[in-house]
Amino acid sequence: MRYYPVNLDIRGRRCLVVGGGRVGARKVDTLIQCGAVVTVVSPEVSPALEQLAAEKAFILKQRPYQSSDVEGMFLVIGATDDETLNRQINADAEHRNLLCNIADRPEICNFILPAIVRRGDFVMAISTAGKSPAFAKHIRKRLEAQFGPEYGLLLDLMGAIRTKLLADAHEPEVHKPLFEQLIAADLLSLVKDRKTARIDHLLERVLGPGYRYDQLMPSNQQPRE
Repeated sequence: MRYYPVNLDIRGRRCLVVGGGRVGARKVDTLIQCGAVVTVVSPEVSPALEQLAAEKAFILKQRPYQSSDVEGMFLVIGATDDETLNRQINADAEHRNLLCNIADRPEICNFILPAIVRRGDFVMAISTAGKSPAFAKHIRKRLEAQFGPEYGLLLDLMGAIRTKLLADAHEPEVHKPLFEQLIAADLLSLVKDRKTARIDHLLERVLGPGYRYDQLMPSNQQPRE
């Protein structure tokens, strides 16, 4: 296996995207969603990026790339259609031991980006090791149809339960069988179907008094009967 799967925490970290077209815009959007401090370098940018720049969502340097642009960056992405420029970006990043991805050029990347399905904090990544992005996209679409927003809600609920268990001085090692019971009782379907009373009954049966959906979850995520 060539690639080592990893999830990076890039919140507050400086990330550079070189290229302001459609591909670059996608990269910028994902980086911003993950909390990165993004800089874009490109002589021209798409209308979508112009709007985000006007909203101060990222730093825009509307000019040609310079090797010094990678200084101080944690992660670098090249998203241009200029092969010579892409290789220069990669060489500059490698010289400084930076994480670097060049869109659609796995041979000059030290990491590649998978296709992702995101449901809140529930994320699935699909990788073909760069061999077939089209097949990864095909699988992503199939998974998007199979895994709905209820998976993100369930994960939020599980996280809230875990936090409360820890606050109530439960030992972490006893949590696993409790969560396994909730999953085996098909809590996912109850969340998907918005069955408040049945969710509360299941939580009380497995976890004891004091565990109610309306107390654990934000008001905008409350299910309705």
